Amino acid sequence: MTAIAHAGTGAAAEPRPTSNATAAMRERVADAIQRGVGLRIIGAGTWLGAGRPVHASESLTTSDDAGITEYVPGDLTLTARAGTSLGEIRDATTAHGQWLALDPFGSDEGTLGATVATGSAGPLRTFFGSPRDLLLGVEFVTGAGVVARGGGRVVKNVAGFDLSRLFAGSWGTLGVITEVTLRLHARPEADESIAIAIDAATGPGRVRELLRRLPFVPYACEIANEPLARLIGCGDTVTALFRMGGNAEAVRAQRAALAELGSAREVNASVWQHLRAAEPEEAIVFRLSRLPIEIDATWADAAAIAASCSGTLVHAAPSRGVVRCIIPAEPTTDTTLAAAFGATSNATRIGERLPAELWELCSKTPVADRLSAGIKKTFDPHSILNYGILGEIV
Repeated sequence: MTAIAHAGTGAAAEPRPTSNATAAMRERVADAIQRGVGLRIIGAGTWLGAGRPVHASESLTTSDDAGITEYVPGDLTLTARAGTSLGEIRDATTAHGQWLALDPFGSDEGTLGATVATGSAGPLRTFFGSPRDLLLGVEFVTGAGVVARGGGRVVKNVAGFDLSRLFAGSWGTLGVITEVTLRLHARPEADESIAIAIDAATGPGRVRELLRRLPFVPYACEIANEPLARLIGCGDTVTALFRMGGNAEAVRAQRAALAELGSAREVNASVWQHLRAAEPEEAIVFRLSRLPIEIDATWADAAAIAASCSGTLVHAAPSRGVVRCIIPAEPTTDTTLAAAFGATSNATRIGERLPAELWELCSKTPVADRLSAGIKKTFDPHSILNYGILGEIV
């Protein structure tokens, strides 16, 4: 049941008691420690192919622990259990003219806990940031079977070690997230999306350079290659997609400024959902990145891979210098990618979904970093939570 409070009532005066669901989660972790059993942490299970292979004999799901526990429209804050779907949060906040500005790739069936744990963000990251930028507080059960909380339920909070941000993107390797508090945003008066055809070789760089000069930041800006542009219904050439928000006058001014890139045509807002859902279930997915100023070179690297792997979908966030590659799984794909990953490149590669044999070729092992390994040992001393996802040696 959703508790909707008035502005100023979102902060708890005393430590909150542990809920029955959190207590049950703690008991499950404690039992696994006692039996020496590894646990795979799962949300809705819609993205199980992502991340390095997890070595665990049992699963622990948060999907049944759902519901908005507190919503303070006046403070633009919301607290929900980890298993709450993004769709439920969307529906609850829409009624108050607000939204949670997170649009991770996939669908709104994904859970809040998994979105935070994987640090997943979509096109709206251009303006609103990633989950860690919207995160105010988190409750979790560590791998030692301890219930802990970081942050709070209000926007202003005391300074200190930011456990909340530490857990955003930790992939369930430090603890099981049970509850999350996030900041919301007011929905804009006008929300418009446009598409502009650009040159395949120099267009991404021109887009980045224009974004750097403009006095505003669009809600979203993604560049799609030809196959992806056709798939999501915005053309048959390399296309720059922009989403602009604000009052009507501001949006008109933004559109006029973007016209420097070429002829702009309005597209339906559904194009962003099509982009989020474009990834086939069995696809191989990874990201390439350099400094944003080198976006043309990074896009060229992705285009070369796409030329070798038929049907590859490519899209880029030029303001961040990141290019995402979605490659259909074919019999020869692994061999082709192994050769591409083995070639000398200045681009950083980050895997999302890869065959087991390609992980070490694509992405460095995070646990090789002493600081990361030390944090993992502190929060999960028995190595029972999502073991292997940081690249631990089995």
